[in-house]
Amino acid sequence: MTVLAKFRGFDPAARLLMINQFGINLGFYMLMPYLAGYLAGPLGLAAWAVGLVLGVRNFSQQGMFLIGGTLADRLGYKPLIVAGCLLRTGGFALLVFATSLPGLLIASAATGFAGALFNPAVRAYLAADAGERRVEAFAMFNIFYQAGILAGPLVGLALMAIDFRVTAAVAAVVFAILTAAQLFALPTRRMDSDSERNSVLQDWRIVLANRRFVWFALAMVGTYVLSFQVYLALPLHAEFIAGARAQVLVSALFVVSGVVAVFGQLRITAWFRARWGTGRSLVVGLGILATAFVPLVIVPDPHRFGPPVAAGALLMAAGLLAVGTAAVFPFEMDTVVALSEGKLVATHYGFYNTVVGVGILFGNLTTGAVVGAARDAGLGWALWAGLTMVGGAAAFALHRLDRARATHDRYPQPTEADAADPLPEGDSTVARAQR
Repeated sequence: MTVLAKFRGFDPAARLLMINQFGINLGFYMLMPYLAGYLAGPLGLAAWAVGLVLGVRNFSQQGMFLIGGTLADRLGYKPLIVAGCLLRTGGFALLVFATSLPGLLIASAATGFAGALFNPAVRAYLAADAGERRVEAFAMFNIFYQAGILAGPLVGLALMAIDFRVTAAVAAVVFAILTAAQLFALPTRRMDSDSERNSVLQDWRIVLANRRFVWFALAMVGTYVLSFQVYLALPLHAEFIAGARAQVLVSALFVVSGVVAVFGQLRITAWFRARWGTGRSLVVGLGILATAFVPLVIVPDPHRFGPPVAAGALLMAAGLLAVGTAAVFPFEMDTVVALSEGKLVATHYGFYNTVVGVGILFGNLTTGAVVGAARDAGLGWALWAGLTMVGGAAAFALHRLDRARATHDRYPQPTEADAADPLPEGDSTVARAQR
């Protein structure tokens, strides 16, 4: 079945959410890759100020996901999606005019918090709308997600030839269109009824008390640390290999990642699902992410085999990362819903995103500190070997969790109703299931 045919097979609400995600990433990535250069260049901000603006944006999103998810469960998914798109419209519009540090910080905080509002809501809405087809829906969703990441920087590069403020204005227009589309075309979906009865703290206690979910979130941190290296360690390595021509190699990294996701996602998902199912697919996918760095362990610099071979190893690593991410994402999103048991889904997504966001932060700090030191010590391979070990440890943790989950599902704990209504002697588990 073609991508278009598969897309048409979903409900109008799911299709709108997928197109919405393409627009979100298109608008975001046409602007954000060039923000640091604009701040340091035309605006002349000091390096610490550039870091502050970017850090505020990241914290406003990653640190506020739990708030956004909680609000989505209480107020409904659609209002949070609309509010997030509207807020990002305002944040990008402010970047057109802001030249002072306070104005830039307000714009940066607005764009970040907007993501915290609509991201958990979009995923919870899609999961609820897709029902039993969650894995297929999230696979299709990832195609639109990655297509936006692929197209955004290319559109932004063309607009940057005119001016950064033009790029910011176009990005604001994109989000204004998305706001109107979600407001008038997206059906309203009921919020989680449990959240209406509980306080916010009670909702958070319910999530924290879900041990299997919390352990799953912690285990999946390794996945995000590895996949995020396409934005950090791989571009830095491209500069080390190609020098002045690094931009071409960096662009090739994102093209490879985007092409794998856009054209291979459905086939990868279908193959993994048929062969391994959800739990084992996550483990195997994470194993692929871990092995993605092996080519760079073998070819850690351009001196041993030459720059072309080193560039080939880098692109091979990017391709394997893309395959591993495509394999993991749909099953990961489905598992979050399954572990939440359909209750407070957006809050679970918000907590999950917060945990992995903190993991990405510490993972990036560690990677950034190690990459230069390892290269200076003549141990460039050590960083890649370390990332491979991180992936292996995370895959092992997921394997243990999957086995524990299978055991729990096979031999469930007795409930209070079972204790109050014991089966007569000789009554079997099959008989219980038939009652």
